[in-house]
This record gives sequence, structure tokens and C-alpha cells, in this order.
Amino acid sequence: MGTFIKSVTFDCADAMLMATFWAAALGSDVDEESTSERAFVEPAGWGGPSLWFAAVPEPKIAKNRMHFDLRAPGRVEDEVARLALLGAIVLRPGDDLVVMADPEGNEFCVE
Repeated sequence: MGTFIKSVTFDCADAMLMATFWAAALGSDVDEESTSERAFVEPAGWGGPSLWFAAVPEPKIAKNRMHFDLRAPGRVEDEVARLALLGAIVLRPGDDLVVMADPEGNEFCVE
């Protein structure tokens, strides 16, 4: 039997900021014991691994080596607009795939 991914951990400047963004983006909630130093987001339903956010002193300085690909529940442009209202920015627009960044600059795609 193989292992499975229990959680994905992000190093970040503000764990609560990041957890709040990703919980809203993925339709979940921030764990009630979360702080700006460490925060936790359970997946909505049975939708995958948990997300952990840990505050670290150093900033992000390079492109991610791994990123999320999000599937829009409807039109891509509607989901991009929703994520932008939550604090994401568009890095590279497109019709079928849009590259965005979360509030601390971590890249992800919406397709």
C-alpha cells in the first residue's frame, strides 16, 4: 500500500492571512485554533489534503517549483474575478488557463 498526501504546507509571512485566502478560495474554513504563526485549513468535503501555513522569517524570492491547478466550477473568467476579490492577482491572463498569485505571491493556475 502506498502513502497519501495528508497535508500541503506553505511557508509564509502571515499564516492567518494565507489560511483565510485559501479557505475562501476553496470553500472551506480556517481552523479555530489558527494564529498568524500557524494556521490550518481542512479540505471542503472529501476534496484532498489539508493545508498548513507556517510563518517563517524569510520572504518568497523565486518561482514556485510546485503549484495548484484549480478547476473553475463555471466560467474561468468568473472564478478569476472571484479570486481577485479575495486578494489574488493575475500574472498571465488566458482564455482557458489563467496564472494567478495568492496574497503572498505563490503562483497557481485556474482552468
